[in-house]
Amino acid sequence: MKAFWRIFDYIWPQWPRLIVIFVSAILISILFSLSFMTIIPLLKLMMGEEGLHGWADRKVCERRYGIKFYTPERIDFADPNKPDIAYYLIVTRVELDGHADASGLREQDWIVGAGSFIPGGEEKVASSKLLEELAKADGNEKIPVRYQRFDEGGDSELLDGVIDSGRRPFYLDSIQGLLSFLPREQTPENKTRAVSMIIILMGIFTVVRCTAKYFQQYIAEKVVQTAVVNLRKDVFSHVLNMPVRFFESEHPSDTVSRLVRDTGQLASGTKAMFGKALLEPLKAIALIAGAMIIDLKLTVIFLCSGPFVMVVIGQLGRKIKHATRKSLMSWSLMLAKLKEALTAIKVVKVYNQQDYENANFDVINKGLLKQLFRIAKIDAATSPIMEVLGMVAGGAALLFGVHWVARQEIDASEFITLVAILGTAAEAVRKSSDIWNKVQQANAAAERVYAIVDLECEADIPNAHELGPLKNRIEFQDIVFTYPGSETPALKQVHLTVKAGHNVALVGPNGSGKTTLANLIPRFHDPDSGRILIDGKDIREAKFHSLRSQIGMVTQNVITFNDTIAANIAYGKPGATREEIIAAAKRSFAHEFIEPLPKGYDTMIGEENTGLSGGQFQRIVIARAILKNPAILIFDEATSQVDADSEAKIHNAIEEIMQDRTCFIIAHRFSTVITADIIVVMDNGQIVAKGQHSELIKTCPLYQSLYETQLVKA
Repeated sequence: MKAFWRIFDYIWPQWPRLIVIFVSAILISILFSLSFMTIIPLLKLMMGEEGLHGWADRKVCERRYGIKFYTPERIDFADPNKPDIAYYLIVTRVELDGHADASGLREQDWIVGAGSFIPGGEEKVASSKLLEELAKADGNEKIPVRYQRFDEGGDSELLDGVIDSGRRPFYLDSIQGLLSFLPREQTPENKTRAVSMIIILMGIFTVVRCTAKYFQQYIAEKVVQTAVVNLRKDVFSHVLNMPVRFFESEHPSDTVSRLVRDTGQLASGTKAMFGKALLEPLKAIALIAGAMIIDLKLTVIFLCSGPFVMVVIGQLGRKIKHATRKSLMSWSLMLAKLKEALTAIKVVKVYNQQDYENANFDVINKGLLKQLFRIAKIDAATSPIMEVLGMVAGGAALLFGVHWVARQEIDASEFITLVAILGTAAEAVRKSSDIWNKVQQANAAAERVYAIVDLECEADIPNAHELGPLKNRIEFQDIVFTYPGSETPALKQVHLTVKAGHNVALVGPNGSGKTTLANLIPRFHDPDSGRILIDGKDIREAKFHSLRSQIGMVTQNVITFNDTIAANIAYGKPGATREEIIAAAKRSFAHEFIEPLPKGYDTMIGEENTGLSGGQFQRIVIARAILKNPAILIFDEATSQVDADSEAKIHNAIEEIMQDRTCFIIAHRFSTVITADIIVVMDNGQIVAKGQHSELIKTCPLYQSLYETQLVKA
């Protein structure tokens, strides 16, 4: 769960919202439990038992004195063997070390007097008055009691004693305070009034609880979405600062999947944490607390299933986390296949490979389906298992409860309420188990997201210096470079010095190391050994920004963004004016096709460069490099997609912008190479010759071969 908890770094700053969420959840739970607790007074009224006041008085006596009394039923008053049952309280249980135990009271004693109601002679006091007297006694008061005790033969003796009243429980005082608005007489009108009061109270609880639930859910959604948006922003920023080697070794679609799909899964789990995962356990706790107030022993019996529930939830959570991790990997593979097939749709069609691509996609799709089935299987099993465990625990509580109801150790109305409360608590626990599965799914997603975050970014070394604009020369000193995962060096002992303001043409067979050498200049890679110096300063000791701010690059693969033409040209110079953009476009001969467009420079360029030709996009990219006005220019097959009619224009534009700046040109076209100040011939990662065209055509066999087979034909 370590990865999942890291999302809370984005949640804690929203602590005022968290307070609202937790307060709302606690309020919802308490009111939910209280709503169930109102079942008892309703049953007391509807079942014709002692009434609300009598019930409240008995509960006060239980808590204060540690004593329980028998609750007479209607049939008791008609029993000729119990003619005076309305005038005494039968003790059914005395708690050890309680105040009643200390006073000498024992089970089956009959209390016939208490406090100011000590009868004399034939005088009798109603049991309801005795209960009221005991319940309303001041705290820590010595209360005189008179009780009748029977021996085994049925004979009795009248005894007097004193009982310490103890402390008055605050919650029962509150109940008595509410009941003070109702008369004690058990008349039909008073019952109707009491029921109306309880229903109004339940209505108030419901309105307040639903209002709190609205705030809890809405604020939780805001917290989660804000946290995930900030996480996604930081992950994207982190990815942009990753070394180029990361993107060469990883599938971009996998990174996209982690940024989109995995963060969405993480959001779902986090939302569950602040939704049901917070609310349902709190509900269960509040309900169990209410159940303990009613009867502690039955509640403890029910809770005995708790350890088994925790073990089952833990096992299911681990399984679903494993399945989720595999499903997210399958989603990543599917995204990669979709991007690959749709990007290359023309190739797929012209080679009639629809069936082949369908077969590959089907394998990935079925692999994902298998993992989704595993997740569904675990999810489906969770609820029934929890229900079975809940039924076992509830059944045990029911068996004990029925026995105690028969023995008058718990009232029928309280037992019915207790069953309802414990059943609802079990349902809350069952819902919590489903949420644990979601949290484990989110944890699997978080591990994939933070696996990227934990990778090392490009970072300036301590005390890195600002690299000034190139003035004198660039030096490659004994450069050796090997791509990660390869055993053969791509560059071997390369030594080259380029004067500032000169342009260098790099030629050689494919795989000779031309592009690799050029990519070392902006530090897309660092050499294994050797140094690259700009004006005598090692570029590895310079700040990345100061190095790359003076480099422009035009590659063979045209890179544009889903934005306007003007924004694409100004990409390397934020804040450029429209006049500067147009001037750069004119110099790259792009203005001539941009201006006639209906929206001109405000024309949107599509994701896959739709609407314009490859040569036109190439000229837009060249305009971008022109506008940046860098000290160092790198052209990697920059004119490869330019049509013959435009080549001469662009060649002239390149010649113009190459003046007074250092250029590295990787090209196969003779027209581009012939004008270079120096031509560097590379083969197998080494420089085999360098000089001008007139020299190399006579002295370098490899250059002669390239000239005849590539440069001239191109």
